[in-house]
Amino acid sequence: MKKINIRGSELKRLGFSNAESIRVAIQLAQKNFKRSDKVEMLQTLKSILTQPDHFIHDPVWHELAKLMASKPDMQKATTRPVKTSEGFTIYGAEQIDPEAIRQMELAMKLPISIKGALMPDAHLGYGLPIGGVLATYNAVIPYGVGMDIGCRMCLSVFESSPQKVIKDSEQIKKILMSETRFGFATFSDVQEHEITGRKEFSEIPFLKTLHKKFVAQLGTSGHGNHFVDVGYVDIPEYSELIGIEPGKYFAVLSHSGSRNFGAEVCKHYTRVAQQQLGLKGEAGRLAWLELDTEAGQEYWAAMNLAGDYSHANHRIIHSRLAKAFGEEPIRILENHHNFAWKETLETGEEIIIHRKGATPADIGDVGIIPGTMASPAFIVTGKGNEEALKSAAHGAGRLVSRNQAKKTFSEKEMKKYLVEQGVELLGGGLDESPFAYKDIHQVMEYQKELVEINGMFYPKIVRMA
Repeated sequence: MKKINIRGSELKRLGFSNAESIRVAIQLAQKNFKRSDKVEMLQTLKSILTQPDHFIHDPVWHELAKLMASKPDMQKATTRPVKTSEGFTIYGAEQIDPEAIRQMELAMKLPISIKGALMPDAHLGYGLPIGGVLATYNAVIPYGVGMDIGCRMCLSVFESSPQKVIKDSEQIKKILMSETRFGFATFSDVQEHEITGRKEFSEIPFLKTLHKKFVAQLGTSGHGNHFVDVGYVDIPEYSELIGIEPGKYFAVLSHSGSRNFGAEVCKHYTRVAQQQLGLKGEAGRLAWLELDTEAGQEYWAAMNLAGDYSHANHRIIHSRLAKAFGEEPIRILENHHNFAWKETLETGEEIIIHRKGATPADIGDVGIIPGTMASPAFIVTGKGNEEALKSAAHGAGRLVSRNQAKKTFSEKEMKKYLVEQGVELLGGGLDESPFAYKDIHQVMEYQKELVEINGMFYPKIVRMA
């Protein structure tokens, strides 16, 4: 790998304006990361620019972080959306990686694309960026939906008070370890479920090859940012859509999806689309299937099955936990992202809306937008904003990649921060450090036009892979 070469002009494009901070940034990068990946390095510097407090104690970057904290380069971020010449709207553009914006620009150039939007938690992905929303005519893009098809949030709210988390913390930790499974771990006692006998397995030959693992992973959660959190919900006032009286309640929040099944469906039908269109390289990741073709209909059926599978996984998780806690939920709220929906325009034309890492936010939609393992999740209702294609963020959004997070942050600092926030972590790693994510409160500020906040969930015991 060539010696890293970062120029002042590149830092200015990121938002650096102070000559001293540019000098220090280049000096530290060249001294400590001579053989590092340049893209990752620029992502890290962007993170220091936007959230210097997260790097104050970093052994390498502390000098730059202190400089940025005392003399911030960036002006106060505007919450106004940015309309691009390519026909899509960006929310929170100041904190979005330019590469993610470029990915969205590429997607808008497809002959099937109509309109797009980029949510404030957006970051680099495969094909469509995470946080990308894209409307198309008569076509679906497997990588516009994503690998974890139907990934969703699910919140169970119980009558017990938040004191249960403190009073029964040791028992809760034991229950989380015994009643949840992550990654490659599976259950041996999951009962038969109607979803394992779905007709799609007999109608679509490819899906038959996935059935065994589909059954084995039922009721489990994935790696990465998937979690099952125990904490409490705070509802300030009554909303008919939320259906919970004002107050604070013991609660469980989970985030996971369609496991290996969704990933294999995405990869298989992307290959089919690439072969049909003759697309390769980066453009090949945006290969699409027309819905009036056999392959398009197969993918659509498989995608919906994956969404139902994700729903079933969460309901099993929450049912097992509720039983172990000796509780009955008074309300279960859920929504999914990483999906494509058929919607009808005022003209009567049907279009496909891809929401890859984006929450449906039409009027009447209820959603949950999580922060990090140490920050709250927001219970929201949609405002039906047309410019955002009736969508909102699906989380805080990454500031740095998983690899860069492991290189940049320390376990000691993460543990210290979790203690300060009153959060106990079971599993997880530096790749999911709270410092690797954007500030969820700022993300919510960027999307005031998209959703209304109706409540908060505060994690206290976090279970991850």
